[in-house]
Amino acid sequence: MVVKHDEVDVETLRSEVRELLREFPNKYWRDLDLIREYPYEFVNTLTEKGYLSVLIPEKYGGKGYGITEANVVLEEIHRNGGHAAGCHAQMYTMGALLKHGSEAQKKEYLPGIAKGDIRFQSFSITEPQAGSNTSAIETEAVKTSDGYVVNGHKNWTSRIEQSDLLMLLARTTPLEQVEKKTDGISLFLIDLREVRANQPDSLAIEPVRAMFNYATNKIWYKDMQIPKKALIGEEGKGFKYVLDGMNAERILLASEAIGDGYFFIDQATNYANEREVFNRKIGSNQGIQFPIAKAYANVKAAEAIRDRAATKFDQNEKCGEEANMAKYLASESSWEAANACINTFGGNGFVDEYDVERKFRETRMYQVAPVNNNMILSYLGQHVLKMPRSY
Repeated sequence: MVVKHDEVDVETLRSEVRELLREFPNKYWRDLDLIREYPYEFVNTLTEKGYLSVLIPEKYGGKGYGITEANVVLEEIHRNGGHAAGCHAQMYTMGALLKHGSEAQKKEYLPGIAKGDIRFQSFSITEPQAGSNTSAIETEAVKTSDGYVVNGHKNWTSRIEQSDLLMLLARTTPLEQVEKKTDGISLFLIDLREVRANQPDSLAIEPVRAMFNYATNKIWYKDMQIPKKALIGEEGKGFKYVLDGMNAERILLASEAIGDGYFFIDQATNYANEREVFNRKIGSNQGIQFPIAKAYANVKAAEAIRDRAATKFDQNEKCGEEANMAKYLASESSWEAANACINTFGGNGFVDEYDVERKFRETRMYQVAPVNNNMILSYLGQHVLKMPRSY
């Protein structure tokens, strides 16, 4: 489906999101970061205003927008000092359900997600020994007469305690029984409300305190029984379904990094225009001015590629090259802006009340997740530049 944007005023949307974010100033995020608390109030407000349902079609109660509009929401959250980790999964996991889920699954869950009655924030895919090598996952879902039994161990399963639904990737056919290592992997949509009510011992959760506030966990599945209706699409095709969603994920996460980049540039510019040392504004020094200007140019370049990727995605055109480059360029430029900002602030950049050190920790993730930048370079080298596979 090609998304039409002619009825959506993107700049009006941007202004509306920015106005809402005034309710959640830097102090809100700083206080939550200190105690590693989930931003419940923020996520609830965003849901009530419909901003987390932008990708859900109107017939299911959503706004029916595209990635272009979703980008605006995430970018503005980050540019205004927030962090979308508490809610972004609802956007980038949506594609698999919309494209490959059954009509029954969509009718059962999408209206509730759009309304905010159902929370869909968790995706369980990464394993300690698999990492980026997704085809090597060992968590298994063994077929039974009435569904599947899941056993295995995952890490980096974020927001599961704040979610009603969980998207899970598991092997349904042992690796040694498939022709291609990417075969035999299935995708499931699990109703955690039923699991918690009927088999609470089948799910063990260990919270992980990370470098910043991310609400992530290690997970153990122990004889968890799930019904047939939990399967998304065809059995054994889950790896392909996940790949389908990766372009959207890369574009959306690029928007967060771009928002971070602008946050740092805004903060650095304001500070450079106000701070006086040796009887002059520090912004008049080229050693301060040039790194900020260079970071700005690179963030703008990343934004241009991100916009191109989003346009192609919304028009159902191939966008793997642009999506990967957007994520790469956005993550590199946001990190460059972060360093320019902290150098501009000097010692104050390490003081939490200025919020630079918090965002500095947050934006570092984008070079590593949701995919390491080296994997993106490998993709470009192999699939775009047609060089031999490097791994």
